[in-house]
Amino acid sequence: METAGKVIKCRAAVTWEANQPFSIEEVEVAPPQSQEIRVKIISTGICRSDEHALTGNMKDVTFPVILGHEGVGIVESVGEDVQDFKPGDKVIPLFIGQCDQCPSCKNPRSNFCLLNMGRTPGVMADGTTRFTCKGKQIHQFTNTSTFSEYTVLHQNNAAKIDDETPLGNVCLIGCSFTTGYGSVVNTAEVKPGSTCAVFGLGGVGLAVVIGCKLAGASRIIGIDVKKDKFERAKELGATECIAPQDCDKSIVELLLEKTGGGVDYTFECIGNIETMTSAIYSSNFAYGTTVLIGISGLSKTITFDPMMLLTGRTLKGSVFGGVKSKDFVPKLVSDYNAKKFDLDKLVSHNLTLEKINEGFELMRAGESIRTILTF
Repeated sequence: METAGKVIKCRAAVTWEANQPFSIEEVEVAPPQSQEIRVKIISTGICRSDEHALTGNMKDVTFPVILGHEGVGIVESVGEDVQDFKPGDKVIPLFIGQCDQCPSCKNPRSNFCLLNMGRTPGVMADGTTRFTCKGKQIHQFTNTSTFSEYTVLHQNNAAKIDDETPLGNVCLIGCSFTTGYGSVVNTAEVKPGSTCAVFGLGGVGLAVVIGCKLAGASRIIGIDVKKDKFERAKELGATECIAPQDCDKSIVELLLEKTGGGVDYTFECIGNIETMTSAIYSSNFAYGTTVLIGISGLSKTITFDPMMLLTGRTLKGSVFGGVKSKDFVPKLVSDYNAKKFDLDKLVSHNLTLEKINEGFELMRAGESIRTILTF
């Protein structure tokens, strides 16, 4: 391409300081260096994790920064020593990379790449960033920074997807859908005929509902204080929905009563300490499995009676569904192209990049499921 090897000027949503609105700026994006690719982002989702970073509720975020990590795009150019990508390839950026060389990548039980985690936050592997604005260095976020028309990724932080994939809502596979769906089929390994309870019916929670249905769960109970989410949850597979504020019993008591002793699998998709505890106590005392998915933020702790686990319960955590990113994401995209699940029903709003602040306000008010930004 004509831009290969050159600095590209483009639009991006820059966060200059914590707790400040996004500012749409013209930024300069340097060419990719060794083992890097430069990608034109087509669409990107707004995720609660971006909000945690924006408010200083996440470690290792250095301002000024370009946030965003749930995107899809097209490779514009590649640096030296890149073998698996070429200009024109469609890719999904990966905030959890996969090098296939470190002990964690080689272990089938883990999806955290030690090489990826060992990098200095906010910069590329060589210790510098590829973004500048108004003469200042702009830091990168989770090795992705998708709130920019162009971004630069290490080749371990991108998954090549099918050429025929429509670029739009498929960006959800870059975070929320894979996080929820993977927690069902990979982390919990939900069995056919089982009962499931999903705490929180946002984008991740609804992906959990889809996963439970495809896994063959016979009963899927959705729980949320926002009752306007219930119709969509039922369309996607929830068999019933509960608004805790309308109950004369605690949600734990109600679920134990409804299931005759506890749910087979419970999923906490909010990041709230109280609902995490409720999810644990709602699971069957002898064989229930609870998966914590929501991010609680810094300095939060959870307390429960250890006997809750000694009787046979299992408590698990799941980041990005516990899946190995470069292996799983292309397969998931192929399933999407084969119409095995519908991502469109997980999207409530579509906005341009210039309206990013509006998108975040919708999320904070609980009025959106997932907002997609397009460039």
